[in-house]
Amino acid sequence: MKLPAPLIEGRLIRRYKRFLADVVLPDGDEVTAHCPNTGSMLGCQPADARVWLSTSDNPKRKLKYTWELVETAPGEVACINTSRPNNQARNAIDQGVVPELAGYGTCRAEVRYGAEKSRIDLHLSGHASLADAWVEVKNVTLSEGGRGYFPDAVTTRGQKHLRELMAQARAGERAVLFFVVNHTGITSVRPADHIDPAYGKLLREADAAGVELLAYRAALAGPEGDISLVEAVPVILEA
Repeated sequence: MKLPAPLIEGRLIRRYKRFLADVVLPDGDEVTAHCPNTGSMLGCQPADARVWLSTSDNPKRKLKYTWELVETAPGEVACINTSRPNNQARNAIDQGVVPELAGYGTCRAEVRYGAEKSRIDLHLSGHASLADAWVEVKNVTLSEGGRGYFPDAVTTRGQKHLRELMAQARAGERAVLFFVVNHTGITSVRPADHIDPAYGKLLREADAAGVELLAYRAALAGPEGDISLVEAVPVILEA
């Protein structure tokens, strides 16, 4: 899976108002890019970091550039565009990269479900021998010493999603929490107990209730912006 066009490299000046980022391009021009990430982006916005932007020719857009990638440390790259992970997961499933979710005939996005009126990211059905799979996708970019952590800020919405998944598992359906690891320096995923202990507690309850925990890392390679998921990494729940 690749981004629509070759990316443009620049240097981050600052991110502000959540959705805006000022970037200096190689020719010295300063541009304002859309930042498609409402989260804290902890560890993903160091001053003067190398960043990569996609461009749009849509005349209705206010901003031509969209911030896609950032170099968080030498040789380590993260994808901060949170509109990408659902498509990354779906593409990986379609391409057979995720054997745990292979064999389903139909995949639908944003299906309403649950007592708390949620929308599941991906609903897989039509398997010859397995129950429908309800797949919630989460983006992991917080890296500390090679360990990936989720979430990077307190998330009551994420806690709701775990409750909904547990209900599906208890009803006999497959409930899957799918971590898209959009950081090349991450080798495992853990609950961020030091940031949101309530989420960590609920994640362990979900695991005990039968919710399947998967994590796959993206390539994030090449000037064309290859963001395909390429390999599984472990999810570790021990404190």
